[in-house]
Amino acid sequence: MSSFHRTFAVYFLKTTWAAATCSAIFLVAAITDWLDGYLARKMNSTSAFGAFLDPVADKLMVAATLILLCTIQPVGPATTYPALVPLCATCIISREITMSALREWAAAAGGEAHKAVAVNSLGKWKTATQMAALTLMLFFKEGGKGLVPELGANLGVALLLASTILALWSLAVYMGPILKYMD
Repeated sequence: MSSFHRTFAVYFLKTTWAAATCSAIFLVAAITDWLDGYLARKMNSTSAFGAFLDPVADKLMVAATLILLCTIQPVGPATTYPALVPLCATCIISREITMSALREWAAAAGGEAHKAVAVNSLGKWKTATQMAALTLMLFFKEGGKGLVPELGANLGVALLLASTILALWSLAVYMGPILKYMD
């Protein structure tokens, strides 16, 4: 069973431990994904299949979690703006689909076009803020009373908003140089 299937199965449980377990599964998946990529680059053991599969797995994990978070009553600042989480989810998922198509086109075009869509630090910051936001939002999905649940929920939504801005910004950064290669 994949980490997504475990997260999905636990997400809808009405137990006291469901939110912590769900966020822990997501966090472990995010950390092992990062560690796998880091070790592959460090040990120079990358493969074409790994280079293809890793971003697909990342995108599926993020998209599925965003969709799950859209199924519950929002907590934190999102209660005032209930469309905030679905709007962020739509922007992030749309960016990921666009970038996948752009990278596929650039790979087929080859040469300078392919180099123009190489991963940059802005994309890495986007991913890091997404993973942190989603982990917090899963953990504090039920809200709660007190300072810690309120701060955790607020920080999760703030990081989701930041990751949405980074996602759109990075898309613009990637699109700029690649446009001159399109017919």
